Amino acid sequence: MCLSGTPLQNHLGELWSLFDFLAPGFLGTQASFKARFRTPIEKNGDAERQAMLTRRIRPFMLRRTKEEVVTELPPKTEIVESVEMEANQRSIYEAIRLSMHAKVQAAIAQKGLAKSGIIILDALLKMRQACCDPRLLKLKTVAKSKAGSAKLDRLMEMLTVMLEEDRRVLLFSQFTEMLALIEDRLTEDGIDYVKLTGDTRDRATPVKKFQAGKVPLFLISLKAGGVGLNLTAADTVIHYDPWWNPAVEDQATDRAYRIGQTKKVFVHRLVTLGTIEEKMEVLKDKKRAIVSSVMDADHGGALGLTEADIEALFASA
Repeated sequence: MCLSGTPLQNHLGELWSLFDFLAPGFLGTQASFKARFRTPIEKNGDAERQAMLTRRIRPFMLRRTKEEVVTELPPKTEIVESVEMEANQRSIYEAIRLSMHAKVQAAIAQKGLAKSGIIILDALLKMRQACCDPRLLKLKTVAKSKAGSAKLDRLMEMLTVMLEEDRRVLLFSQFTEMLALIEDRLTEDGIDYVKLTGDTRDRATPVKKFQAGKVPLFLISLKAGGVGLNLTAADTVIHYDPWWNPAVEDQATDRAYRIGQTKKVFVHRLVTLGTIEEKMEVLKDKKRAIVSSVMDADHGGALGLTEADIEALFASA
């Protein structure tokens, strides 16, 4: 027997691994599974193979979603907060996008997609950083341009309203340096908070302070605090920057939306318009649909990027 809250996070090969452990040979060899199911489903959107795989594994799977098991949970509302860049930030983003796109195309042409992973990830990282706050790029041109962060400005507007309404807020970001920039603004505005990142040695104290109502805001690094915490004192979750894998974001949201929660929970996702962030959301929805249909549930993760996906991420808005 295998028990898992997220049987699939990145690709269908993870499903093969589970079944190969439980019943070796049931889904064939790894190579045959890739040829028969992974490639047709992930790359070609083959609905027939998708249905075939679902039928194959369904008798051996028992899935229970949170909504089915924890019926007493209050409603959860998800909101996308669209953010429009100002001119200077947009100029920096476009310059990064064009230069990185050329670099990625050259790498793929020279070495192929499989061997260009590091260059692709670095390029995507820089574009995402430009969306969050250009200062994360640490470029001299950013300092000279005095470009601000539309997303950070929008966040502070939201927090002002939320805290006036006595909301209790969890704020997630993948970038610890972004959390530091947010801290600077919070200090300027006199807003109390606690923080948890991978460098936090005493994890219990900030959790206790937040749960006890001593501070209204908890800044959390997605990787360090996205799992393993019970923060039901929160009624609001903000994802400052999107991540490729929706299952990871869902797990972070579930720090608040879990057994013991008695309040309605509001989940806000900040997405910068006309950027890679919008395209990440579209890509996640597409990949989530594949996993959802195979697993016969509404959960899943972002599967591997194809060359067409990469081109779409770098294309102009």
